[in-house]
Amino acid sequence: MTEIKEIPAVIEVCNQLLSAVNCDFVALALQNEVGPDVRWHYASGNLNEKYKRITVRFGKGIAGKIISSGSPMMITDFPNGILGKVTDHPIMLAEKLVSTYAVPLFFNSVPKGVLLIGNRESTVFTETEQEKVYDSARFLEQILKDQFLL
Repeated sequence: MTEIKEIPAVIEVCNQLLSAVNCDFVALALQNEVGPDVRWHYASGNLNEKYKRITVRFGKGIAGKIISSGSPMMITDFPNGILGKVTDHPIMLAEKLVSTYAVPLFFNSVPKGVLLIGNRESTVFTETEQEKVYDSARFLEQILKDQFLL
């Protein structure tokens, strides 16, 4: 399988989203082809390379919860008000994120990925910013479908 970081169109969409929403971080996670685990494949605006080593179980962490529910999710003041343990959110810890908004990516009508934006300070993402994330996610779905024939 081609690595996501080697697909120029994916990098371009993430970098454009980073500047369009004026956020600190953009990342893409996908469920593994075999098994339920989810891992982060690409990030822009990252502080380090830790995201590459993060794998979460289906239903755990931001990515796992979004894929299991198929619904967007916003965190505005991490770690305040979260359900579960702080360690259940490894991407937040690794990138020192305080606020995130993430949407699912669908393949064959099934949620299999996540597009996440984040800030390192408390932020409530506007409806316009949320729409930009949603639009970018639909674009990424098409790029990935074309690339991997999903």
